[in-house]
Amino acid sequence: MRIIIIAAGSSTRLEDYSDAPKGLLKIKNDSIVRIQLNMFRNKNYNDIIIITGPNKEKFDFNDVLYIRDTNHKKHDVLGSLMAARDYLYDEILTTYSDIIFEEKILKSMTEFSGDIGIAVDLDWEKNYINRDQHTKSQADNVLVNGDEILQIRKNILECKKNEKIGEFLGLMKLSKKGSKIFLERYSELEMKHKGKFHNASSLEKAYLTDMLQELIDSGIRISPIYISGKWCEIDTLQDLEIAKKLFS
Repeated sequence: MRIIIIAAGSSTRLEDYSDAPKGLLKIKNDSIVRIQLNMFRNKNYNDIIIITGPNKEKFDFNDVLYIRDTNHKKHDVLGSLMAARDYLYDEILTTYSDIIFEEKILKSMTEFSGDIGIAVDLDWEKNYINRDQHTKSQADNVLVNGDEILQIRKNILECKKNEKIGEFLGLMKLSKKGSKIFLERYSELEMKHKGKFHNASSLEKAYLTDMLQELIDSGIRISPIYISGKWCEIDTLQDLEIAKKLFS
């Protein structure tokens, strides 16, 4: 299985750390990316790609393949992932560089046997208690019905009977077939799509969540990989302090 870490962004909401890639922020004694790498390698996942942006020279991890997103200013997460499109084949696990998570969550991801699955936390709302810099309305919500995802976007407030609302962690698992489906649909959109793209102003400015919703709307099944355990996204100084306490 190949691991792709998307690390092309910067710490724009982290004030004193704004010049540093978020993935290099320290939790305990190691950076977020180092913690991820150690976890992957402990499970013998050694085929690892890191997609970097404006701060490529600040990454110095050994035994990884670096791909530089030279157009990081023109697009968002989806475009950064597509910088590694030549490696989007076979079995893939993608993750954001600014999330820290327990090994049991990785286990849930790697055990998924479907074609396209994303990590979903149904017990997500507790993570936003006393968190005023990164509020619940900013969560990437997922509307699910059993083993099928119906919708993914921010601020989903209502669900019907048998439906539940969770949060997408930023982890995606693709089988060989799933990788092909994902890349082929994106390539079609590149050639034909114009204007607004789901919740983004354009395909070029899209997030991964916009692409996942596109797949859902195209009739392609996206499965929830239900997780339990500790995890945290670091987007603000408050998030950073929460992560340090959670993983101390």
